[in-house]
Amino acid sequence: MAARFTGRAVTGVRRVSGALTEVTLHGGPVVMVKRQDAPGGVRAEAAGLRWLAEAGAVRVPTVHGHDGSWLVIDRVPTGRPGAEGAVRFGRELAALHAAGAPAFGAPPPDGPEDASIGLAPMRNVAGADWPRWYAEHRVLPYLRRAVDDGVLRAEEAGVFERVCARLPELAGPGERPARLHGDLWNGNVLWAADGRAWLIDPAAHGGHRETDLAMLQLFGCPHLDRILDGYQEAAPLAEGWRDRVALHQLFPLLVHVVLFGRSYAARAVEAARTALAR
Repeated sequence: MAARFTGRAVTGVRRVSGALTEVTLHGGPVVMVKRQDAPGGVRAEAAGLRWLAEAGAVRVPTVHGHDGSWLVIDRVPTGRPGAEGAVRFGRELAALHAAGAPAFGAPPPDGPEDASIGLAPMRNVAGADWPRWYAEHRVLPYLRRAVDDGVLRAEEAGVFERVCARLPELAGPGERPARLHGDLWNGNVLWAADGRAWLIDPAAHGGHRETDLAMLQLFGCPHLDRILDGYQEAAPLAEGWRDRVALHQLFPLLVHVVLFGRSYAARAVEAARTALAR
């Protein structure tokens, strides 16, 4: 697979995990061969990486090719995060978002409508109104599945439904569609040997820029305050954005409830209550 898409002979192979293999090519370059079994996953990831790269903002690995369940991309030589690189990453993330998207929910060019986030399905359906789109395509589908699977109780679902009903007033000032990474947790930010950040494993689509930032805060990130400082210097966020973090975290938290079960339910319910308490 790696030889086919790069045109170079393979000289070494190292299995990183069940889904990821590091391949050394003739002449020294190293690529990663990744298996992606989620429906539409490989096509969506390849299209997302190319779309993010077109913005010329945050660095992403080059896509060499994909076939069925396999994707071949460049390896990122990893280093350590630093404060200076974090500020730069914040500015670059702001530039990525500013590159824009045709609509909320718009998939990358050549990307499928039926995509995925992790191993959960994710539909990229365009909408002009962010509050309505966020409720219909990023909160309620996962809420319904969690209730149907018995992971969330029916009485717990009510708080999410109340959030969705009040989204027009909770959403803050209107924003134009941003070009989102879409799954921007700490594990999808790699710090290279030169201290700069790279993005991997996107679930890219058009969305609200506060969603990427809220996801980045969900499980912590090195030098997070400096990242946010750099972002604010480049593209200040609307007043009250900190109060909306929980609202934007509902989407990834409900995805985690669907994928990993009851252990995330309490945190998701608490985020919904926090969003309502504004």
